Parts: sequence; C-alpha cells; structure tokens
Amino acid sequence: MPDNQVRAVALSVSDMSFSIGGVQLIYPMSFQVTSGRRLVVLGPNGAGKSLLLRLCHGLLQPNAGQVHRNDLHPAGRRAHAMVFQTPVMLRRSVLDNVTHALAAIAVPPAQLHGRAVEALNRFGLMGLAERPARLLSGGEQQRLAIARAWALRPDLLFLDEPTAALDPSATRLIEAMLTDLHAEGVTLMMSTHDLGQARRLADDVLFLASGSLVEASEAQQFFNDPQTAQARAFIAGDLVW
Repeated sequence: MPDNQVRAVALSVSDMSFSIGGVQLIYPMSFQVTSGRRLVVLGPNGAGKSLLLRLCHGLLQPNAGQVHRNDLHPAGRRAHAMVFQTPVMLRRSVLDNVTHALAAIAVPPAQLHGRAVEALNRFGLMGLAERPARLLSGGEQQRLAIARAWALRPDLLFLDEPTAALDPSATRLIEAMLTDLHAEGVTLMMSTHDLGQARRLADDVLFLASGSLVEASEAQQFFNDPQTAQARAFIAGDLVW
C-alpha cells in the first residue's frame, strides 16, 4: 500500500489504563488496529495480553482513557467478536451452539439454521453437527468457537491465545482458519506466546511487559530490528520482567 494512502482504522485506543483495588494492571497506552490487518499482541506471562483484549472487546471498561470501536451494526451482524483460550461451549449440540449465538444477535429465525450450517460447512465441522459440543476435543472446540464467531460476520475478531493448549496438528488447522478469515477481510487482534506463530501470522505487533506497551511496529521491523532492550530479550528467549 502506498505510504500516502490512508488506512482505515478498526479500533483506536487513547490513553487507556486499567486498575483494580488500587493495583495498576494496564498503564496508559495508545495504539490503533488497522482494518484488514493482523495485529498480534506479544509479551511474557503476566504482561497484560488477555486483559488488553478484554478491554478492547468491551468485556471490561478502562478506568481512564478511551477505546473507540464500531459497536453499531445491522441486525444479524456483529461489529466484533471474541474467541477465548478456553472455548465457552453451551450444553447443546455443535449446530445449536452456532444457532444460539446467531439468535442472540437477532438473526431472523428463518435464517438461523442456514447460517449455522454455512458456518459449519465453511470450516469442515458439519460432520460433528449433532455431537454435544462439550464432548469435542480441544482442537475441535476451538475450531467451533472460530466458526461460531465467523457466523456472526464480525469486522474485527479478537482471539486470546487460541492455540495455547493445542497440539501441532490442531494448531495448523486453526492457523489456516485465521489465514482464510484474513483473506476474507476480517481484521484480527490476537495474543500468543508462540513467537513462531507470530512470525507466520502477524502484520503488526504490540509488545507488552508488566502492563505497559513497550513497542508497537510492523511485524517485519519488530522481529528484524526491535527498538527496545526488552523486545530484543524477549525475541532471544530471555526472561523479561
């Protein structure tokens, strides 16, 4: 994209911070998520990655600053959705997990089954449609969580370490799903502790440490020429506090 071409912004964070009981967990930070790109949030355990995603998605409200996102959408469409590290599965079938999510955003009843079937077919899950969702393997549950989110037709999808508990085969399937979503124009904001995965998927990187935004750059620059000592240590596999 030419440097002088303005990129649309899917999410804008301005001087946002968050604390609980007087303990500062997220220090003031500002950044933007560019539409159509894949922003990967990196950092050591306890850096604030999951908390940041929840704040950006609106599950938590910041104590200061603002999160600007598009919360307006026509019936049957979500502006943004989130997939968690441990998928939340209802005590229903695979198919019913999707139809329930669609009903919650006021998709007309006549469209529920068709939209759900489309999502399961899209990601190779139709053969599991009548199986209880909670009896699926971890990888299958995560694929269902992503298919369910895709059925909502979000512009922006948040993912909190979606492959952290999965084996390499399941991880490859999830990464392929995310690559397809990106190709369709969905903006992704995703946390991971896997540097290899970040190298494969990221267009842009946010690097956090101890609740602070230490570095924000395009992925190629971050991995090839990190600008801070903390980022260099993290990439090298050293402990970062």
